[in-house]
Amino acid sequence: MKRKAIIFGCLIAGLSVFPLTGCAPEVVVVRPPEPRFEVYESAPYPEAVWIPGYWKRGRGEWIWVQGYWTKPPRPQAIWIPGYWEPRGEGWAWISGHWEYR
Repeated sequence: MKRKAIIFGCLIAGLSVFPLTGCAPEVVVVRPPEPRFEVYESAPYPEAVWIPGYWKRGRGEWIWVQGYWTKPPRPQAIWIPGYWEPRGEGWAWISGHWEYR
């Protein structure tokens, strides 16, 4: 019973801090490396948008996720890149997303 109360408390805390996402991002203690400089060719088609690469944490090490070209989900959509944000004693990944204007 005590365990359920602790889990419920964590869920409530996460929802109150991140009301729009519904869950808190994972916090890692090790500072992420600086982003890599990616060289890419011109867009493969006129409306293509470059989604830059980023570091993610996996199996105790940093793994580079390569950037890629994609088509926006709707006209006038703008990609807002993800980023690592300092959180207390660690770092949290804030995911990239499409913004509509």
